[in-house]
Amino acid sequence: MEFDFAQFCVGLVTAMADAVIFTDGQGTIRVWNGGAQHIFGFSAEEAVGASLDLIIPEKLRARHWAGFDHMVQTGERRYPDGAVLAVPAMRKDGVRISVEFTVVPFYNEDHVLTGIAAVLRDVTRQFQELQALRRRVAQGQGDCRHHNS
Repeated sequence: MEFDFAQFCVGLVTAMADAVIFTDGQGTIRVWNGGAQHIFGFSAEEAVGASLDLIIPEKLRARHWAGFDHMVQTGERRYPDGAVLAVPAMRKDGVRISVEFTVVPFYNEDHVLTGIAAVLRDVTRQFQELQALRRRVAQGQGDCRHHNS
């Protein structure tokens, strides 16, 4: 049996628990998988054709779009290839979550950026646990030393 790479790619993106989102060069969502629906609460019908503002908290939008536009115009990323980024995001119900993600730029044959794919994972619980641990340490409750007298 011959390996069908296109079928593999579609199956992988479709079945992933992580969110897979692809936007065109203007930031309009073109691909929204089941993982994105689960994490963010928007169906593909609601998300495809919408702006990424759908999941970006309002006070972070200017910073996001500045970085996005820089990448579209120059093809340059402000972080190393393969870097995992962590940012707040917004669910459909208005709840803020923490996500980690990587991005992959897509170019045409003239090396013009045509879109950006992102794979995102909800790390809210881990982020909250880390914040709680940091608070305990800052309050002196994280001291694990045992004093034997």
